[in-house]
Amino acid sequence: MSTAPVTPSPTPSLLGRRLTPWGFLAPALLLLAVSVLVPAAMALVISFTATGLDMSEPLRFVGLANIRRLLTDPVFFQVLGTTFLFLVGVVPPIVFGSLALAVLVNRSLPGIHWFRAAFYTPVLVSIVVAAIAFRWLYAENGLINGWLAALLGGTFEPIGFLTSPLLALPAVMLVTLWKGLGYYMVIFLAGLQGISPELYEAAALDGSEGWRSHLDITLPLLRPYITLVAVISAIAATKVFEEVFLMTQGGPADSTRTLVYYVYDQAFSELEISYACTVGLALFLIVLVFSLLRYLLTGDRSLT
Repeated sequence: MSTAPVTPSPTPSLLGRRLTPWGFLAPALLLLAVSVLVPAAMALVISFTATGLDMSEPLRFVGLANIRRLLTDPVFFQVLGTTFLFLVGVVPPIVFGSLALAVLVNRSLPGIHWFRAAFYTPVLVSIVVAAIAFRWLYAENGLINGWLAALLGGTFEPIGFLTSPLLALPAVMLVTLWKGLGYYMVIFLAGLQGISPELYEAAALDGSEGWRSHLDITLPLLRPYITLVAVISAIAATKVFEEVFLMTQGGPADSTRTLVYYVYDQAFSELEISYACTVGLALFLIVLVFSLLRYLLTGDRSLT
C-alpha cells in the first residue's frame, strides 16, 4: 500500500519571523497610542498655546509664555513643596514598613498565608472606599475622636484631623501608607524567597544570627528590590490625587494641595487648559527623572 509523499511546510522567511511578534503587539500598541500617546502629544502642543475650555477654537500659539508663568507662579512652588513633603513622608515608611512585613510573613509557620492575605487586603480595597472610610474615621464626631473622648473624659476637645493645616497632610499620608504597604510587601516577599536558606546557615556559623543576619544577608541581596520599591512608590506619591480630592479638596489653607490636584484645579475649576497642560508637563518631567533614576540605580531590566 503506497502512501503519498509528505510535502514539507515552507520555512517562514526572516521578514515574516520579525513581523509576527509585532502583529501580536499591534492591538495593544494601538490602544496605548490612542489612550496615552496621542493625548500626551496633544497636551504638549496645548501647553504652548492659550487654550480655554472650548477646544473647537483654533489654537493660538503663545510660545514659552506658559512656561514663564510657571516659573514665576508662587502657587506652583507651594504645591511642589507640598508634593515633596508628601513624598518624604510616605516613601521611607513604605520601604521599611513593607520590608519588615515581608520579613515577618516569610516564615514557614502554620496559617502564615492568612497573615499574608490580611496584610494584602487593603490593596484590594478601592481608593474611593478607603478615602471615604478614613474621612469618617477622622471626622470630629468620628470613631477616632469617639475613642479618645471615651479614654480622656469630658474635657476632651475633638481633633480636626482634616481641618487642621498641620494634621491634614499626615492624615492623608496614612491612607496612602495603609493602601500601599501590602502591595510592596509582595515585591519584597518575592525577593526574600529567592534568597537561599544556605546563606543564612553559613552566616549563622560565623555568628550572624537573628536580626543581624538580615543586615548581613537580606539587605545587601535585596538592594535592587529596595531601589525599585523606593522609586515606584516615589512616583506614585508624586501623582497622588484621589485621597486629596475625596478627603480634603486641597485644604485646609492649601496644606494638602498636591501637584496633580493643582493640574485638576487649573483645568476644571479655573478652566485654563493650556496652563494645566504646562503644569502637567512639569509633572511628566519629574516622573521621568524618577524613572531614569530607577533604571540607573538598579541596572537590572528583569525587575522592570
